[in-house]
Amino acid sequence: MSSAAKARAAPFDPHAVEVRAAATVMIVADRPGLEVLMLERNANMVFAGGMWVFPGGAVDPGEADEFEAFCDGLNDRAASAILGVEAGGLAYWVAAIRENFEETGLLLGRRYDGSPLHGVDLSADRAALNERQCTFLDVVKRHQLRLDTSAVHYVAHWITPLGSPRRFSARFFITSAPKAQDVIHDDNETVGWAWVTPAQALARCERKQWVMMTPTVGMLRCLVGFNCAAAVLAAARAGLPDEQVRVRYSNAEKTDYTIVLPGEPGYENGDTERENGWIRLRPPG
Repeated sequence: MSSAAKARAAPFDPHAVEVRAAATVMIVADRPGLEVLMLERNANMVFAGGMWVFPGGAVDPGEADEFEAFCDGLNDRAASAILGVEAGGLAYWVAAIRENFEETGLLLGRRYDGSPLHGVDLSADRAALNERQCTFLDVVKRHQLRLDTSAVHYVAHWITPLGSPRRFSARFFITSAPKAQDVIHDDNETVGWAWVTPAQALARCERKQWVMMTPTVGMLRCLVGFNCAAAVLAAARAGLPDEQVRVRYSNAEKTDYTIVLPGEPGYENGDTERENGWIRLRPPG
């Protein structure tokens, strides 16, 4: 049994599991139709091993204060207001950008003078960051970068249900793919990647070719209603109110169920207790 499998199998008190703050970012592009970037996690990882996910990870609360001077578009007060928290909201945006850089090599930002990152080789910095030989702030300062928080839009909040050995309060964001940058997975936490239409990803999950967590499936379901990246980003910028997802059971034992999004058939009578997800991203009409 692998170390990850042993960790998952070890007994634990579900009520004692810390709920950690996390940020996840969906990268969308027209290729030529709407596609989203997904990563395959290493099967040996304790959390979500072998699953297909969006880039993301844990939030460092200190990132809100440290990075405010290096962010274009949002300060901590504005970011916190969007999330509905008293303070520290900017840390979620920074974590989403940092994790995306660590896991895919894509950096959502520009040089301090406003020029794009074309031709800037950050591969050595990324390797050092992943080896914990430097911090993301070190990279930002070294290359005089500004993070493009104005182009990263908050769209959902999912909390891992009680019972999991690892629980996260994950904020989901969406942005467009940066130009002239190539995806290169880190070959540690992630072992593969793919640009895929939301419908294709859901079909692979349905056929059990890809394994996904419920929030990933839920967000892909949200994307299915859009036909281009511009439409998705416009809906994300609209800042619609949160609406909780619900579930519809397919058997009497209530062991099999599907997510029901706002506006879908069965939503009004759906169960609100099984999954903790709140969505702002909804297609027009």
